[in-house]
Amino acid sequence: MTARKKKKGQLPTLSAPDKGKVYSFYSAQSWGVSDPKRFGQLMTEAAKLVVGGVYLGDNLFTWMRNISALDDAEFQKAWRSNITNPADEALLWRRYILCCAAYHCAQLEGDFVECGVLFGTGVKTVLDFFGRENFAKTFWAYDAFDRNPVQGHGFEGQGPGLFDKVKARFEGYDQVKLVRGLLPASLKRNSPKRIAYLHVDLNKADFEIAVLEELFPRMVPGGVLILDDYEWSGVYREQKIAHDAWFQARDYRVFPLPTGQGLVLKR
Repeated sequence: MTARKKKKGQLPTLSAPDKGKVYSFYSAQSWGVSDPKRFGQLMTEAAKLVVGGVYLGDNLFTWMRNISALDDAEFQKAWRSNITNPADEALLWRRYILCCAAYHCAQLEGDFVECGVLFGTGVKTVLDFFGRENFAKTFWAYDAFDRNPVQGHGFEGQGPGLFDKVKARFEGYDQVKLVRGLLPASLKRNSPKRIAYLHVDLNKADFEIAVLEELFPRMVPGGVLILDDYEWSGVYREQKIAHDAWFQARDYRVFPLPTGQGLVLKR
């Protein structure tokens, strides 16, 4: 018997969980650690003191969790195929948040938007989760690409030629519109009128607020906004403070997630 071909726009199927399976996830990648080797030793020892369902990575250590991302075969395939560096592996939970939000938003009117694409891994993971041939919406992807306009936030591999590399990565993904330039100026005459899914990761409060001013009003009721840095402290705390004030003025409250992200449901 041949497998049934999915129709355009068909949603990913959630695989049946194994009742007796307890997943654990370990990644060596975290940030803000003064002695990574010693930290790894201590966390490995701590993991032995708790029951299963351990998640360790991306500055998150928890236990007695289902780790639902590892129960989802379609997501696992998309996530694993897009691991290009240790951070991509560590961001398992964050990327699953994106895919779950995308699953919801795919059933609404409006396009998908990501502001702060970098190498394009978040966008591509979402598309591969659905299956390139099944994703029926336009996905707008914005970034400066060849340079980082936020002082102190340059990433290894981000420099001249990056845009061409990302463009090649999305060859055959006709739904993707890569837009190079500084935000919010690059939105002018080059952005959707209605948005179902909005992911913002610009690492700077005033850039993000400027993008929200332009795009949040275009989000459809039920749309999902993910703020990648909202619940991170340190240099990112300025973003949380700015977002809280902006959303409070509009009678919204950001859902803080243990992944470091923030989530807003458009009404």
